[in-house]
Amino acid sequence: PLTVIHNALFEGLNSFPLLAIPCFVVAGTLMEQGGVTGQIIDVVKMLVGRMYGGLGITTIMACTFFAAISGSGPGTVAAVGTLLIPSMLRQGYSPQYAASVSSSGGTVGILIPPSNPLIIYGIIGNVSITGLFTAGFIPGFIVAFALILTAWSLAKRDKVGIDVGLPPFSAVIFLKICFRNIFSLLTPFIILGSIYSGICTPVEASIVAIIWSLFVGGVINRALNAKKIYAALLEGAMLCGVVLLIVGASTLFGKILTIEQAPQRLANIFLSISQDKYVILLLIQAMLFLLGMFLETLATLIILVPVLLPVVIHVGVDPIHFGIILVVSNEIALLTPPLGVNLFVSSRIANIPVEKVAVGVLPYIIVLLFCSLLITFVPQISLFLPHFFGYF
Repeated sequence: PLTVIHNALFEGLNSFPLLAIPCFVVAGTLMEQGGVTGQIIDVVKMLVGRMYGGLGITTIMACTFFAAISGSGPGTVAAVGTLLIPSMLRQGYSPQYAASVSSSGGTVGILIPPSNPLIIYGIIGNVSITGLFTAGFIPGFIVAFALILTAWSLAKRDKVGIDVGLPPFSAVIFLKICFRNIFSLLTPFIILGSIYSGICTPVEASIVAIIWSLFVGGVINRALNAKKIYAALLEGAMLCGVVLLIVGASTLFGKILTIEQAPQRLANIFLSISQDKYVILLLIQAMLFLLGMFLETLATLIILVPVLLPVVIHVGVDPIHFGIILVVSNEIALLTPPLGVNLFVSSRIANIPVEKVAVGVLPYIIVLLFCSLLITFVPQISLFLPHFFGYF
């Protein structure tokens, strides 16, 4: 019936949790414009700048920090890569290494809380967003550590990356820098602490993130002005428009799939192949890997979650565990051409063809595949913290 069309479009958009996405994006842009991201990078560089691939490792660690502000993969690449790719090029890294490490580091942005894909998954699958955020921590840090190890190995192989300009490490100087940048370093703890302490919902925490970013960038760093605030608001509005168009249309698509009994048919296909939950999860991951080459991450989640979630619940997979598997699988999609969004962002900053970046990220893709399999076959990596904090 034609009434399904406008009802489904409105239902898809009339969702309070969706407000968190543009607010976190605006907060991330304000942090970048207000100098918060640069201060976090200065602290991280003091710790790892003297190692092989020090700036590459700094990039991934900064992406991990910034992910706790932005929640967006491409947004994380843009914010951190703009600051660190030129530094790497001046330090003697190849443009391919600089662009590929930034692209790969940005994938952590969709797993470390707050994560836009996890918010979307929680809304569509009616799963606790706070539980999903909690579940993303350990997998996120495992992925970040694996990427750091890869960046270090590649830099050591090529004998590049030791920042000779840095003075010998001094605990006193390091503590002074931490103290000077204390407000920036407190940012992830303020945002995530407000959620896990029960003071704020994820949407309310996204507003806290904006207020805090205005305070630190405007009052403490005195780097924000009306022009920069306008640019941040504009970027948030543009991303919000894109997301809402996808959510509205995909909700309608999901409704049509339900009417046509597509989930039941797909479930029968998977279950006819195997009743083993791990076999089904591997089939789903293979499908996501292929679809990720052609579909944007949020679109993939919005279209497939209503279809796949009933299947995995039927075979005994926890919905929170499945959400983390979906997001880790979609991390790989951010690096696979022809649509890999992170590749295009970093190639533009490094000013090299996207094809070279696609070759450079291959070691990181292999590492992400291993991480994805580990998280799939060891559910407690995702479920330990949600169980511990009682989100079940």
